[in-house]
Amino acid sequence: MSERRRVNVNTGVKVGVFVAGLCVVFGAAAAIGNVVGPVDSEPAAMDHADDDAMTDMPGMSEGGDEPPGGLQVAQNGYRFVLDEPDQEAADPALVSFTILAPNGRPLTDYATLHDKKLHFIVAKRDLSGFQHVHPTLDEHGTWTARIALTPGPWRAFADFDPAGKDPQLTLGADLSVAGDFAATPLPEPSRTATVGDYTVTLDGDAEAGAQSKLTLTVTKDGKPVTDLQPYLAAYGHLVALRDGDLAYLHVHPDGEPGDGTTKPGPRITFHAAFPSEGSYRLYLDFKHGGVVRTAEFTVEAGTSASTGEADAHDDSEHGH
Repeated sequence: MSERRRVNVNTGVKVGVFVAGLCVVFGAAAAIGNVVGPVDSEPAAMDHADDDAMTDMPGMSEGGDEPPGGLQVAQNGYRFVLDEPDQEAADPALVSFTILAPNGRPLTDYATLHDKKLHFIVAKRDLSGFQHVHPTLDEHGTWTARIALTPGPWRAFADFDPAGKDPQLTLGADLSVAGDFAATPLPEPSRTATVGDYTVTLDGDAEAGAQSKLTLTVTKDGKPVTDLQPYLAAYGHLVALRDGDLAYLHVHPDGEPGDGTTKPGPRITFHAAFPSEGSYRLYLDFKHGGVVRTAEFTVEAGTSASTGEADAHDDSEHGH
């Protein structure tokens, strides 16, 4: 997508697209109504009776059957509200937002999640411009973050854990920045990423519908880095965004600093759950020499061998 986006469209085409869009929207709404609730209503607050039975899947909401994070602006009665979803390009740009609680008031009580009460992530719709920052919260429940914004369509994510029994959530909202925009093609899949003097190598395969073990090895000037510094209670943080809809996975590595067994590099191992086949962009945050750096990868999630064998066995039993 190298051509600049154009907005001059024939009126008749607009109407046709609008009508077709309505058909798609209503069809999709009927199909997923049981998941997200009526279009014009808040999602129902979840029943807490089964909280203790929930399985904490890395990269997924604690609800287990919940859709991938970041696809919804509201979930379990909570809503992510950007104060100004239309922004001007700036570095830094000031972005403020609130999380509305099920009672309709701004949420002010958060559980600490990896040393922070809320993680704010933004990326462009073409998966460039990734930033992971930690905003400040005032007494009225308004969060404020400073990020670098360039023209184009963005997606913002709020990753947080409400204090109490409600599970951790990742909500998403669109953010538009005025100005000319040319989408950047998604980089081809690669096993290595370079960040200044550092090289990060990825080992392991992304498998859809299964736990994927991914090991990232950090070297500097060709030598293994064995003194990674703790950052947000870990030696590395990995975010994955699915190409197309930007479904969000936030996973964390095996072990933690100070547990007596986890080494500070050069390898950081993650277990991630990729919800579907397709292209994903991975963003690894790691800290060394007092600086946090981000290594980026494109991976293709395919069907795991075990899943394929199970499907083949199922087909043979049905005479296919």
